[in-house]
This record gives sequence, C-alpha cells and structure tokens, in this order.
Amino acid sequence: MSQFARSPVTAVLGPTNTGKTYLAIERMCGHASGMIGFPLRLLARENYDRVVAMKGVENVALVTGEERIVPPKARWFLCTAESMPLERETAFVALDEAQLGADPERGHVFTDRLLRARGREETMILGSDALKPMIRALVKDAEVISRPRFSTLSYAGARKLSRLPRRSAIVAFSSEEVYAVAEAIRRMRGGAAVVMGALSPRTRNAQVAMFQSGEVDYLVATDAIGMGLNLDVAHVAFASLRKFDGRRQRRLTVAEMAQIAGRAGRHHRDGTFGALVEEGPNAFTPEEVLAIEGHHVPPLERLYWRSGEPDFSSLDALIDSLEQRPRDPVLMAAPEAIDLIVLKRLAEEDWVRARTRSSTMVRRLWAACGLPDFRKLGPDPHSRFVGRIFGHLSEGAGHIPHQWFADELQRLDQMSGDVETIAGRIAAARSWAYIAHRSDWLLDPEHWAARTRAVEEKLSDALHDRLRQRFVDQRTTVLLRRIGAGAADLPVDVATDGAVSVDGHALGRLTGFRFEVSPETRVADKRLLIAAAEKGLAGELRKRGGELVVAGDAELTLVAEPGGMPELTWNGLPVATLTGGTTLDRPAVMLDRSLSVLERNVQGQVRDRLSEWVQAELLRRAPTLATLAALARDPAVSGALRAVAAALTEVGGIAPRDGFDTMLAPLTGDDRRRLRKAGVTIGSLDLFDPRLFRPASARWRAALLAARDGHAIEALAPTGATVLPAGQGAWGYRRFGPQAVRVDLIERLAQAAHDARKGHAPFAPDPALAISIGLKPETIARLMAQLGFRPSAAEGTVAQWRWAPPRRRAAVPAPRPVARPGNAFAALADLGFDR
Repeated sequence: MSQFARSPVTAVLGPTNTGKTYLAIERMCGHASGMIGFPLRLLARENYDRVVAMKGVENVALVTGEERIVPPKARWFLCTAESMPLERETAFVALDEAQLGADPERGHVFTDRLLRARGREETMILGSDALKPMIRALVKDAEVISRPRFSTLSYAGARKLSRLPRRSAIVAFSSEEVYAVAEAIRRMRGGAAVVMGALSPRTRNAQVAMFQSGEVDYLVATDAIGMGLNLDVAHVAFASLRKFDGRRQRRLTVAEMAQIAGRAGRHHRDGTFGALVEEGPNAFTPEEVLAIEGHHVPPLERLYWRSGEPDFSSLDALIDSLEQRPRDPVLMAAPEAIDLIVLKRLAEEDWVRARTRSSTMVRRLWAACGLPDFRKLGPDPHSRFVGRIFGHLSEGAGHIPHQWFADELQRLDQMSGDVETIAGRIAAARSWAYIAHRSDWLLDPEHWAARTRAVEEKLSDALHDRLRQRFVDQRTTVLLRRIGAGAADLPVDVATDGAVSVDGHALGRLTGFRFEVSPETRVADKRLLIAAAEKGLAGELRKRGGELVVAGDAELTLVAEPGGMPELTWNGLPVATLTGGTTLDRPAVMLDRSLSVLERNVQGQVRDRLSEWVQAELLRRAPTLATLAALARDPAVSGALRAVAAALTEVGGIAPRDGFDTMLAPLTGDDRRRLRKAGVTIGSLDLFDPRLFRPASARWRAALLAARDGHAIEALAPTGATVLPAGQGAWGYRRFGPQAVRVDLIERLAQAAHDARKGHAPFAPDPALAISIGLKPETIARLMAQLGFRPSAAEGTVAQWRWAPPRRRAAVPAPRPVARPGNAFAALADLGFDR
C-alpha cells in the first residue's frame, strides 16, 4: 500500500448520469496535481481533451497502453487503470468505474488500484451503488457519498428497429451483431454511427461527432457506451441481453443492464430503455425492469484480486506471487489472465530461463508479457509474438530492431480494404503503438511513437470513411426527414436528361413515367427510393400525363419487333402494349405499368388517345382490314358478303381460296365488286390485298395477329422478297416444293399462263416472268399443277402444258373467328399456307 494510504478517501457511488466523472475532474483540477484512472482508452482520451482545455496542453498528460503524452511539466494525468503510474506522487487520485473489480478479465487491476492508489491529499473512488459493501469491507475509513441520478430512467417496452425513436442507441455484444444492426438501420433510417471499444479514439470521436451533430439519428454500439461516454442519447435499445464474457455465453447481470441503460438521458433530460423483442431470452423480465428503473442493483459480494506488487527475485517467484491466493474473505483469486498465461508458457522455454537469472530481466519479461493481445490471436500465437519481443529485449543492447519494427509498420500502412480489414490493421497497429511507448524497448522511441501514431490516425480516418460508406446513406436520411415533414414538400429536381435528385442527392433517372433507381443503389434501398420519388415526382408525372393525352401523331410509334409483343411508344418511350380486342381490327390498349402512377381519369384519357391513334394508323397503313371489318358489321350488305368479310378480317386479309369456296359461291356480282373495291383480289389460289405486302402494312398486320392471339410477333419476310426457301416461309407465301412464292405473284403467273393458253390445246408459257422472279423448274412444275395445268409432250427442250383442271375437291370451310389464342395461325396452316 502506498505511503499516502492515510489520505482521505471518498467513495462517490450511484447510477449513471450522476455527474461523478465531472465531479472528480473538478476536484482534481482544484489540486496542484492529480491522476484519474479510467476503464477505457476512449474515456481517458475524452477527459484528457477536457482537462487540456482547462489547464493547457503543457500541463496535462495522457497515459494509456498505446498512447503516451507526458509533457515535462505535466501535473495532471489522465490514464487507463492499467497504465496509472502509481510510483508518481500526486495530490489527488481517482479511480473511475471501480465496480469493474468484479470483472473476471480485468477485475484484479481495478481491485489493486482501489487498494493501493492514493493521493497525497485526497482520493476518490467512483462507481456503482453495488460497490458499497466492498468499500465498507476493504476501505473502512472511506466516506461513502451516494449521488442520485439527475433525470428519470423508465422502461419504454419493446420496439422493433423500424420503430425506434430518433436519438436512440442500439446495444449489441459482438462486432458481427453491431454491423448487422447498423446495416439494418441504414436501410430503414438512412444511417447509424458505430462505437466499439476496439475503435481508435480518432475513429470513435469521428463516429460520435456524426451522432452528436445530428448527421445520423442512431448509434449502434457495444457495451463500451456504458462506461461514461457522454452522448445525447434519449433511448437505449438492447439488441440482445446475452454476451460472451471470454469464457461462456451468459445473460447480462442487472448491474450491467443498468449501467448500459443509464446512458439514456442527459443531465436533467429523462431517458428510456427497452429491448427489440417482447418475449424470449432477449426480453427484459418484470423484476429486471423494476430494478433498473429504481436503480436497485444487487450488491457485490466479492472482487477479483491478484498481487499488484509481485516478487521479481526469480521467474518462479514471480509466477508464485501472481498465483498467490488473497487473504481477505471478500477477495477471490482472479482467473488466469492472458499475461500470466503467456508468462507461464515462456517460462517453459530453456532460452527464456537462461536469460531471466536476474530480477532486472524478470521484470523485463513480465513487462513484455503485459503486451495486450489486441489482435485477439489467442494464447499460442500471442505467446510466440511476445517471445520474439523478449528475445530482442534480452540480447545485445536490449532494443527491438528498428528494421523489423519499420517493416511491420509499413505492412500496415495501407488504406485499402473493407471495415473488417482496416479494423484488423488498427488492432495490429495498437500492438506496435504499445511497444513504441515503452521508453527502453526502442533506440528512438519518440520517433517510432510518432510513426505509429501517424499510421493509426491514417487507418482511423480510413475506417471512419468505410463505416460512413457502409452504414450511412445521406440520401436516405434526407429523404426520411423530408418525408417525415411531408411528402408534398420533397424538393425533387428533374434535370433535362431525366436525372432525379433531392437536395442534391441523386436518386435515379425518370425515363418517361418509369423511375429507375441509380445502379449503385443497394437492392434493400430501392423500395424506399421508388416510394419517395413517386411522391416527390407527382407534379412532374401529372405534367407528362397531360402531354401524352394531347400527343401528336408523329410522337407515337408502333414497335413490332419479331419475337416481341406489339408496343406503342411515345417519343421512343414504351407507354402501352396491344392485346386482343373484340375483332382483329380493334385491338385493346394495355397501358404500361409505369403509367400506373397517373390518376385513373388521366389513364383513361391516355388509353383513349392511343386507341384513337391506332385506328387512324390502321386505316392509313392497312385500309383493307378496316374496310373488311366495316363490311362485316354493315347490316345493309348481304349476309354472304358479311360472312366473307368477317372471316377474311379474322385471318388478316390473306387466305387460301380453298377455304372460302363455299362462302364465295353465293356472292352476287355486286358483292364481288364491293370486295374488289375494298382491295381484295379473289385469285386462282388465294384471297389477298397486294397492299398488305408493303412493309408498313405487313408490320401492322403481324402486330394485330400477335396481339389478338397473344403470341410473339412472327418474323416478316425481307422487304421486297418474292420467293423464299420453303423452310423460311412467312404469312402470304404459298409453298411449292423447295420454294415459297408470294401469293400476289402467283396470281400474276396464273394470269400469264391463262393468257398464253388456247383452250385445252398444249402450249408453252413464256418462262421470262417465272425466271425473273427466281423460280426453280421444280417450283414452276408444282405451281402449274396447282393452277390446273398438266404436262404434255415437249417440243424439243420446251415443256408443253395443257389446261386440264381437276374435279374440285370438297371445299374446306373457312376459319371462323374465335377468341382462343392461335386460332388464325392454326387455321391457315391447316389450309396449306406457309408461315
């Protein structure tokens, strides 16, 4: 125990949000010198900055495992509990969060400081009310002061992540869980700051600054926030009530729950706490809620202890003293910590024993074993690393080779990688920072301390950037805040190229009536952005809908690509699809899904405008179909003509004559004139309108058939093609052996043959027309046979034919229009038409 053990000791106990740390700093600054030990490097750094602002940088020191700032005239020391220089005399000494003496991993350090750390004039012990029995038992002359919480802490029940109020902190107990929760918050709320004990102070401060400034409204943290970090948190939500304590997975104690929940509320502002689920192992029990709200934590009955003044006379004596059992009944031996595990493993090495024959080298070995396992490698890898360190410290000049140090630091000095990769580099850099701050381990410790600090700062900045990129979506945050204020007020901007943004944050692109989210946007965010854009773009969409209703004919186009469905476009943008209507000439217009954002009445007006344009185009591009359909509906014409017109309309104006013979027979001369006036040619083999072979007409006819039958558009014949290979036939081509011939040309050939014949006498038709079309001899022979000509004796090399029409076979009934898809295709194929 220190020579100042008789100085007054005050134990200031109470729940969180009692201002205990502020009180200790005020008391320390009222003395000529002072020292405070904190449980976390983050807290030491935070309060170091606070005291520097009060006393000046030249008078304040920061001492942690990885950071050591000790000006020559320093009088006030802010330290981690492990790094408190107890050999230094100061007027004031304080220990923060002293109840951590009950922690299995670090408890022996806090118990040692509680017993031995004393100021010359005043000593303060800060902690939870649970520590009171231990103070009574171990520091009998201490004055115990209980400080009440400034504000009320109440249970708010279970709330899902999506329903958490702003200024909430969500607490999880592993880096994986922290990252998962932060990702969920980013998707639902736009972003979250992340705070974990493993973060460097620089990264942690940058993350906290985002939360404090309101850039993000949510904080996801480990239980590190329970250790005095001062944050404007209104609500603390527990993602889990179980944690791995280094040995097993266990439920949090009520004291731990209260410590964390107590971060809600600030000074006199009330706070709330709760879980994310109402039932199960991660839900609060009624007893736990009552205890936390009433600040009734179970009193501690034991603290962990390990000798703070071990015996360095020999290696075995050191191990024995560290394994010594405590004498006080309220103390219990600490579990074997990583430093003792490493010491015992190295003690088994012959070379280590050979180099530790003096107390000086034993001390040096123990100092090396104190290097924390920042990288969480485990006992074996960490023992090998410490062994290499001690190997250098115990030979030659006793310094770590600067080349090794430089190479390892250079390996870490790269900013590429994701969050986990950079966090791993920071953990490794902390090991080298710890080494650099041992003044007798390096030849030029100040130089290497500056180098490690520079690398850690660069890595910390990179980690902060990665955390922002991964867990903060400023665009979503802006949208949510704007939507919360009223969707109608969203300041949506649409550029001339269709780019959509809100407050300068790009959302995507508006193509016609379809909003497309930016390609780099994550899948989980698309629903939010689409909803936000639809609300914010309502005015722009109404405007475009009005323009479409009055669109000019030149702005509308039919897209009839083979293999696709017939579409209507407006200035190149798809707005509708043609589907089957009451008859072939009256297709239905089905609006594109993107137009569903328009009001119902506007959609109806758009549909009417598109239907009007389709009818006008059909009358211009395929007048035969419109005229035939009109005849089929005209009650003033004969029933026979109406039947022919209806059947011919149904198959698209081109059909084999065989199927219509029985329907053509009753036609009067006037009926036939009406058909010819409509453009229909009643040929020897087929009925057709030659105008339907024009490219635009053929395209419209194919589109109407596809729309009616619900099939993809058939491939059209190449423009101007008169003959096709039989396997590549198209509608309107008749197959003759190896070739398919366009039906209007067949009629020309038939007419030429009839003009050349003389009754039933043999004759030789002029082959010029057939050859110019490109017909093969076999094709000509088959064609002549179907036209009713039979081969006769040849005169020399010239084929002779004679008129000998066969008896007509029973006519095949013409196809009747039905609503089933594929009707026209099947019917025409049955009649021998090539596709």
